[in-house]
Amino acid sequence: MLRVIVLVVWVMLLQHEGLSQKRQTDTLAPNIIFIVADDLGWADVGYNGSTLYKTPNIDKLAGLGIVFNCAYSASPVCSPSRAALLTGKHPVQTDITDYIPGDRHYGPHTHQKLASQPFAMQLPLAEHTLAEALKKAGYRTFFAGKWHLGENENFGPLQHGFDKNLGGNHTGHPAGGYFSPYQNPQLPDGPNGEYLTDRLTDETMAFIRQNDNRPFFAFMPYYSVHLPLQGKPDTVEKYRQLLTKKKAVSEVFEKNGDTYSKLVQNNPQYAAMVESLDENIGRLMNFLQTEGLARNTIIIFTSDNGGMSTSNAKEQIPTSNLPLRAGKGYLYEGGIRVPLVISWQANLKGGQHTNFPVSGMDFYPTLLQLAGLPPMPQQHIDGISLVPLLSGKSLAVRSLFWHYPHYSGGLGGTPAGAVRMGRYKLIEWYESNTIELYNLDKDAGEKVNLATSKPQQTRKLRQMLHRWRHQVKAKMPHANPNYKVP
Repeated sequence: MLRVIVLVVWVMLLQHEGLSQKRQTDTLAPNIIFIVADDLGWADVGYNGSTLYKTPNIDKLAGLGIVFNCAYSASPVCSPSRAALLTGKHPVQTDITDYIPGDRHYGPHTHQKLASQPFAMQLPLAEHTLAEALKKAGYRTFFAGKWHLGENENFGPLQHGFDKNLGGNHTGHPAGGYFSPYQNPQLPDGPNGEYLTDRLTDETMAFIRQNDNRPFFAFMPYYSVHLPLQGKPDTVEKYRQLLTKKKAVSEVFEKNGDTYSKLVQNNPQYAAMVESLDENIGRLMNFLQTEGLARNTIIIFTSDNGGMSTSNAKEQIPTSNLPLRAGKGYLYEGGIRVPLVISWQANLKGGQHTNFPVSGMDFYPTLLQLAGLPPMPQQHIDGISLVPLLSGKSLAVRSLFWHYPHYSGGLGGTPAGAVRMGRYKLIEWYESNTIELYNLDKDAGEKVNLATSKPQQTRKLRQMLHRWRHQVKAKMPHANPNYKVP
């Protein structure tokens, strides 16, 4: 009875939004594959202009689907943004505002002016995740990759609605690296030298083969392209040779205080990792086609935050996010703007682009509606359904907020908050109590600070940010009693 109700609601919703109803199989609801890369920058894909990294399969997916040019992660670091994907809530609402376990900056640090308040070390079991909502509706749910939402395994994928978990635990990077043996209790080792990104794709395809025509939700948060930098040797060598033929760039890094920022994409290891990620997305697409599942499978491709383009150690910086400013750990565009494609061949027209600002909190209500399920406004309180955009319609102008009350460790970022409304984005720096305002339509690289020349706009957005922080009871950093002036 539930499956019939799901089908009826699904058809009615698609009729309402003007989407096509052609079906390839008799599955009662669309399948869903949700791919989340780790630390992949907006500029790291071909369709956004990368000239070094080879991403033909991601670019093909972009041609088949809808590209969101102004897609944002909910946080400039991983754990908060991942919690937002699964809950539809802003990180402030789940109290996961830094990566777990964080740098413990509320401890006795002497070089930071501010001290952060404690935050949650796990995704609360009380949250009704996207996986739980889909599972309750009859979906089989599968997890393969990086979890990083709990300090112990009592708060893992299996406790949050996934039928099967391969690879997800408390770690934020592959403990044993990208080649087997993996040192991952949730992923049995493969043959020596097996590549982790390949293995996670193999496991996902095996899960789909065994699915017995039930609708499935496969959540694939790859560990790649997070450090350590480990590409397949042959692919790394290919990029080394390619880079030797390129004209050398005189300025590779820019230094600000103790922090270096990378100005060019030139790391062969990272390039090889991006290519392997792309190859596996191509494998998935080909597999779906062979299995007759391509038309009725929604594919989402995105990243958990911006690319890592800054560090106190030059050799650890894998990529550049230019023309966007800064990267992971910052509230500049390079830290929070991410690639996003949504494809559903049976019902969405490919080759579309939208500049409407969207966030990681929006996936929960969007997928519920696409699956023909009723919304859960008490859960996904900070997200909106993007279904109108998928059918070429418009949505009312919205405000997006960020709150990162922490230092981003060796990346160089400092505590800050931000708001975007329409074309304007304001950043407030908590250490200095200073403001920056940018017109992103004209200045996506955030080079021209308009805070002084546009005082009314600055005042309006700052008041919005303060009012929002008050409403959600955001925890603010406080003066660090251990701080010593250099």
